Amino acid sequence: MKMFLIIYCEAADEEVVCALKEAGIHGYTKMVEARGEGTETEPKLGTHCWPGKNNILLIAVADEEVPRINERIRRIKEEYPRAGFRSFLLPMEENM
Repeated sequence: MKMFLIIYCEAADEEVVCALKEAGIHGYTKMVEARGEGTETEPKLGTHCWPGKNNILLIAVADEEVPRINERIRRIKEEYPRAGFRSFLLPMEENM
């Protein structure tokens, strides 16, 4: 199994979640109002000087689903270039 860690601007939340659901992803964990600084966008610190916040999605998927989801993530990044969309793929083991 793998874990997608996806970070994006909260303003793009509806578009990102809808796009992922269209790709067949229905199970995820969302963390809202994340703050931080990246390398491709302005800081999102939720302050007057640096407004905005990010959302974070954690999505557990079977290995065979990774290529299909990667393709949809690539298209989301192209469709919403100002969303600060970043995606990371992590190894994962389910702990019983």
